[in-house]
Amino acid sequence: MMELLTSPEAWAALVTLTALEIVLGIDNVIFISVIVSRIPPAQAKRARQIGLLLALVFRIVLLSLLVWLIGLTEPVVTVKSVDLSWRDIILIAGGAFLIAKATHEIHAEVEASHGEADTQPRASVFLMAIMQIIIIDIVFSLDSIITAIGMAQDIEIMVAAVVIACAVMYISSGPVAKFVADHPTTKMLALAFLVLIGVALVADGFKFHIPRGYIYFAMLFAAAVELFNVLARRNRKKAARSRG
Repeated sequence: MMELLTSPEAWAALVTLTALEIVLGIDNVIFISVIVSRIPPAQAKRARQIGLLLALVFRIVLLSLLVWLIGLTEPVVTVKSVDLSWRDIILIAGGAFLIAKATHEIHAEVEASHGEADTQPRASVFLMAIMQIIIIDIVFSLDSIITAIGMAQDIEIMVAAVVIACAVMYISSGPVAKFVADHPTTKMLALAFLVLIGVALVADGFKFHIPRGYIYFAMLFAAAVELFNVLARRNRKKAARSRG
């Protein structure tokens, strides 16, 4: 352990892996923010905390199962000359779930059909939100940890990077969720991001890798444009109030 603390290579690996885990965690934070925006505010914070705690637990549990995880990358079925492993199948299923969930939410936003969901018991809505968060936590955790295994050899470094990244996710999730709830147009943008991420996961499962850099750049560019729109709307409201 002391060798790792005094090793420049270990610190470099920790910084690099932590940065990567934080970037990969953006997907998790966006999904949780969208899901908790549909439940009562009193339960939203608790659902967000539970979701992020589960994300940390799943990642640490998967790190403790390294041999099993490596086995998940072995081909188990062939579809049209493409060898699929259990990891690929999980990514495809998770990506399809993301696409379906985001599409359903977009349809609800466009049709303004949230009233139907509000008639359900609060406990049922809360439980449904937690179940959806668990499903996507498993998918993102699997993708994140297999990436970590390819970048670092020491499990101590991997665990430290995952804990730091989850702490950053926890700190940032509150402001992100509040921003999404306060600005309805950003929720539509977040849902579009989830469709894009879902497509990328399905493509990865079928061995067609879309560089994440392209996806995150597109997301960052779109988010910057939406931020300018939010600021413009806020300034117009201030100007209208001052004239009134």
